[in-house]
Amino acid sequence: MRALLAPLAFGALLAAPATAAPPAATFPPELAASIDRSMREWADANQVPGLTWGIVKRGEGLVHSGVSGIADVDAARPVEANTRFRIASMTKAFTALTLFDLAGEGRLRLDDKVVAHVPEVAGWGDALTVTDLVHHMGGFVTDDPWGDRQTPLPEAQFSALLKSGVPLTRAPGLIHEYSNLGYAMLGRIIRNVSGQPFEAEIAKRRFRPLGMAATSFDLANVPRSLLASGWRWEDGKWQREPDMAPGTFGAMGGVITTGPDYAKWVGHLLSAWPAAAPGEAEAPARATVRALLRGEGSPRRMMRPTQAASSPCAVAVVYGGGLRVGDDCTLGRVAFHGGGYPGYGSYMLIAPESGWGAFVLTNRTYAGPAAPTWDALIAIREAGLAPNDVLPLSPALAGLAEPMHKVLTTGDVGNAGLAVNFLMDRDAAHRRADIAAITAKAGRCPNAPGVSAKGALEGEFWWKCERGMIIAYALLAPTPTPQLQALEWRWQPPKP
Repeated sequence: MRALLAPLAFGALLAAPATAAPPAATFPPELAASIDRSMREWADANQVPGLTWGIVKRGEGLVHSGVSGIADVDAARPVEANTRFRIASMTKAFTALTLFDLAGEGRLRLDDKVVAHVPEVAGWGDALTVTDLVHHMGGFVTDDPWGDRQTPLPEAQFSALLKSGVPLTRAPGLIHEYSNLGYAMLGRIIRNVSGQPFEAEIAKRRFRPLGMAATSFDLANVPRSLLASGWRWEDGKWQREPDMAPGTFGAMGGVITTGPDYAKWVGHLLSAWPAAAPGEAEAPARATVRALLRGEGSPRRMMRPTQAASSPCAVAVVYGGGLRVGDDCTLGRVAFHGGGYPGYGSYMLIAPESGWGAFVLTNRTYAGPAAPTWDALIAIREAGLAPNDVLPLSPALAGLAEPMHKVLTTGDVGNAGLAVNFLMDRDAAHRRADIAAITAKAGRCPNAPGVSAKGALEGEFWWKCERGMIIAYALLAPTPTPQLQALEWRWQPPKP
């Protein structure tokens, strides 16, 4: 049993309840307690010394957080809200967004050849593009955990490594293979393009504007009393992992942060949704953030991680900019990333179209707290707190409500503007028969329909009828005036 293996000086701390911030008014206390319990159970089952977690809601920031366990095994010092953890590969999104900023300013192009910005790759990496590196499609062999141990590599040694030539496992641009080396090269590109060390450029663009004052790349900047020191569980006890200094590979995994600081980053990501309606102005920076979820390469299937007994879900995943992107059975569109490192393990997950995020930071080697992170957002969704954003109704769709009502009540599709293909695909007589068949099931539908948008040019019109509902899916053509190119009907019977 763990209690027998762990030194008595801190055994009581491990069993103690989590210390959680008071729940925000919008976050139910019973749900907060359930999430806290899930986090503690996961940590206990996985021999994790200490952890911190947080739930972030768009526009409100950190609505719930908690800490549990110990930040330093030898000193039996507990984790506190301001304890700092290394987040390893969750660094990559900071690097990618900084690179995208530079591209937006015209200082590089994402389709540039890497050799244009890193001349050391000439002769072996001439085919590589910046985009290949962003999406882990450079043809490099997967390099976990080799890459982690390269964190403190000095610039001169990194240059020598690149000049000597790096063997590829396959041609660039074929498939996603995770490469810490590739993101270290992106750090070099940031340095060469901006004229500043990548650490300084990322801090200037990411940490300082968000008020992440406790976040840095250098352990020398972290008071020992605030650091969650890193540990591995081996031979029935915790062993201290050596600390690693900053270096060229820090662009792939060097960030050190606190729960409250990292929550600001998650909130920043979520703030880029929903996108402005077509034709409406928005800050270019919001679109740049959303570009992190633009993935490339063939999807890879994964089963969503969970401790709960919820139904299994296969998620098809592509790699965006420092984030994995997929579509979950419960949460819808998601972006997530883990951070495995000697002495640390972390995880983050956002559901951008409902505006929620969760993260967990720990101080155990490669702890991988994916399951409790997903469980937290799934619980929020199932509690009814995370509906997807309601898309604004465009004038084109809103203007179709009355014509669509005439179509339903008269059976004449000519009451709506039709695209050239509409009657070619199914003539007016058959469409009249379709409408008659569905109104025979539903009865009279006296009032004009409600409208819900799926986009500016597609949506659903729904009528409350004598016997249930009629729903019409309408797809408009890309024409200057609204014209129907497709129309599909379905009847929803009344609930028993």
